[in-house]
Amino acid sequence: MAKLNEKQIAAVTILALPKRGGLTYQQVADKVGVSRQALVDWRKRDDFNKALKDEIVRNTLDTMPEIMESIPNHIINDGNAALFRTLLQAHGMLTEKHEIETASKAEDTDAMKAEIEKFRSRLENGSNVKPD
Repeated sequence: MAKLNEKQIAAVTILALPKRGGLTYQQVADKVGVSRQALVDWRKRDDFNKALKDEIVRNTLDTMPEIMESIPNHIINDGNAALFRTLLQAHGMLTEKHEIETASKAEDTDAMKAEIEKFRSRLENGSNVKPD
């Protein structure tokens, strides 16, 4: 992907602010010196969105300790189960659970092995190999 140009970087800087720094998309576009459509098109690009996400993370990093510190009180006072789940995930204490069920059983495997042996036997005997 191509690097972002100066106008795109300026747009990322503004868009990463809370509530876009109080600006509408049109105002952001005007301030950067592009059309609103150009801004819309940039938002469809992976490289632009990655740069925007990275800037948001940089902007919020300093407040993370305070945010993490406030979470237990919200969980206790508000009974916020979703926030509790998020806290456990952040601490690596909760992971997604995926269960996999296999469709084959030992009997099926044995039947397949027997069928393979029949084919091998027919091949060795020079018989025409066709299933029963």
